Amino acid sequence: MKDTVFVCAGGTGGHVFPGLAVADALTSVADVECRFFGTARGLESRVVPERGYPLELLPVSPMKGGGPVRFAKGALSVVASLGAVAAEFRKYKPKAVVSVGGYSAGPASVFAVATGVPLLVIEPNAVPGFTHRALARFTTRAYVAWDEVKATFGGDRARAFGVPLRRGFVPRTYEPGPSRKVLVLGGSLGAQALNERLPPALGKVAKDVSGLSVVHQTGRDKEPLVRALYDRAGVANVRCVDFLDDVAQEIASSDLVVARAGAVTVAEIACLGRPSLLVPFPYAADDHQLKNALLYEGRGACRVVAQDRATVDRLSSEITRVLADPELRSNMARAAQRAGRPDAAIEVACDVVELCGLTLRSQERGSTTGARRPREVH
Repeated sequence: MKDTVFVCAGGTGGHVFPGLAVADALTSVADVECRFFGTARGLESRVVPERGYPLELLPVSPMKGGGPVRFAKGALSVVASLGAVAAEFRKYKPKAVVSVGGYSAGPASVFAVATGVPLLVIEPNAVPGFTHRALARFTTRAYVAWDEVKATFGGDRARAFGVPLRRGFVPRTYEPGPSRKVLVLGGSLGAQALNERLPPALGKVAKDVSGLSVVHQTGRDKEPLVRALYDRAGVANVRCVDFLDDVAQEIASSDLVVARAGAVTVAEIACLGRPSLLVPFPYAADDHQLKNALLYEGRGACRVVAQDRATVDRLSSEITRVLADPELRSNMARAAQRAGRPDAAIEVACDVVELCGLTLRSQERGSTTGARRPREVH
C-alpha cells in the first residue's frame, strides 16, 4: 500500500495551486498518494478532481470577517467536520498533513496535531493567515516564501523555499522589443477596480505609446462590460477574457503585467521574470497583499500603487513610464527573476520525503532525497 499524504488547500487559487504544485512534485519523486480536503464552494471542488486527485468535501465555513456569530458558526463547523476527517485518518493513516491555509485547512490540521501526525505548513504570504498563526507552534515544518516570515513558526522549523508553482512556470529571459503588450490579471473573480480604471488609463497610454496591445482577464461574466469600456477609451488592440487557460504563456509574452498582489500571482510573475505594476487588494486579511507587493518592490522587481491612489491618471503615468523605458523594463525583469523560486515545489517535496521517511520511486533511489537537496532563499 502506498504512503498517503493529506493536502489541505481550499478556497482561492492562492491556496489551491501551491497545494497542487506540491502534490505533483511529491508524486513525481515518491511512491505516495496525495488526498485533498476542501469545500464545495471553493475552487478546489473543480480543479482538484480535474487534476486526478481525490477530494474529501467538508462542511466547514469561515470564522473570520463577520463578528462573533460568524466566528461561532465557523468554530462549530470545524467540530462538525472532524468526524469525516477522523474517518479519513483511520482509513488512510497519513504520513503527514500539508496545509496551505484557509479555513478549510482547520479540521484536518487540528486533527493532525491531536493525533501526532506531522503538520507541514506552506505559507506563501508575507503575513501568515489566521489558521497558520493559530497552529504555528504545533507545526513540524513550515515552508515559507520569505525569511521575514520564519519567526512566526520558530526559525529552526521553518524553511524559506519560495512559493510552490504549478507546471509551466519556468524562467524565461525578457528581451524588450518593438511590441508593448500589457497583461491585466484580475483573478478568476476579477478585480473591479482594475476592470473599471485600466480601460481609460490604457486609453491615455495608447496616445503616447505606439504598438500597444492589451490582454485583460476580467473575471467571470465581466468581459462584455470591460470590453465596452475599452471601446469607449479608444483602445483597439485588446482581448478581454473571463479566464486565461495558459497564464504562464500570457505572462511570458508580456512587457508589463498589471495585477493584484496575491502571493501566487506575484511569484508566477517573478518566476517568469516580467516587469509588473501591482495594485494590492486593500481588504485582504491583515493587508497581506500590500506586504507581499512591498517585499518585491524592495528588490526592484515591480512598482506598487495602493488602490486608493490608483487613479486613471496615476495608472496611465506609471504604465507609460515603464513601457517607454526598455532599460527600466529589463532591470525590473532581471530583479523579478532574481526574486523568483522556480524550484520551490520540488524542494518542498524533497524535504517532505526526507522528513517523513516516504518511500522513493524506484528510479529515484540511490540519492539521498531523490532530487537536489533543498536550498533556501534569503
